[in-house]
Amino acid sequence: MYGVFYEEYGTPDVLKFGELPEPKIGPDSVLVKLKAAAVNPVDWKIMAGYLDSLFYSYFPIIPGWDLAGIVETVGPAVTDFRPGDKVFGYARLDFLKTGTFAEKISVPSRILSQMPSGISFDQAASVPLAGLTAYQALVHSINVQKNETVFIGGGAGGVGSFAIQIARALGANVIASASKRNHTFIEKMGATPVRYGPELKNDLEALGSLNVDAFFDVYGGEDYLAGLSLLHDFSRVASIAELKAKEVGGNYVFVHPSSQDLDALATLITSGELTPIIAETFSLRDVSKAFELSKTRHAQGKIVIHID
Repeated sequence: MYGVFYEEYGTPDVLKFGELPEPKIGPDSVLVKLKAAAVNPVDWKIMAGYLDSLFYSYFPIIPGWDLAGIVETVGPAVTDFRPGDKVFGYARLDFLKTGTFAEKISVPSRILSQMPSGISFDQAASVPLAGLTAYQALVHSINVQKNETVFIGGGAGGVGSFAIQIARALGANVIASASKRNHTFIEKMGATPVRYGPELKNDLEALGSLNVDAFFDVYGGEDYLAGLSLLHDFSRVASIAELKAKEVGGNYVFVHPSSQDLDALATLITSGELTPIIAETFSLRDVSKAFELSKTRHAQGKIVIHID
């Protein structure tokens, strides 16, 4: 099979496209013919070596944790999937070696879910990491409820765009920070936009008396501090960017694979309450360009790698 890989840490110029060994299929594994994958900031951060102290790395490494595709073969212990099933999943293992920027991948069946009907493989691939991150933060960590007000620090990117829609589906009112050029995008998803950075405080004050019940922080920094200042109960903060959230009694969120949570996201997609938003699509040979776009943090929605 063919795929993208790197043999040393570095910038996007270390990426190579070439032939790779066929995946092995374990007793509880599923071999998926990949149709699409997606780019997340963690992909290029791993490639740069930033997470070397957290994961065992075995070169060459195939990047990518999001997948959508068709089941080709199942291991002898697998009973919940069969060849021909359309699936999507979050393929993070406990080490860095196998990824989704390739023609095929073998993964444990427990990380997969049946793909929701009515969407493309590209759309399905955009969901797992970002959608699970938002869902697990809002539902499991800060337990967002109907009629509450949630502040999302960083609403225009992949995670933020899912978070706004999920919070709205839960019946919450949403305020989300973004650059001024993304405010219309934020409004279309049903949230009240405010600027991030130095202008954030002024925009929040302009909204008048705020009673923010919960806060989901995507980017950290000034948005994180501003969000904390709005909360009365610090246990209702969840951050994917600030470890300090735990120090104040809040939640640091590191997304984990969950077929049950993927099923919940699929239900929201099928009902029309959640729509995967694709910023741009690239081919496998253009993964380096996709990484460069991801590093700008200016994409509206998810960056997708179309494989077939």
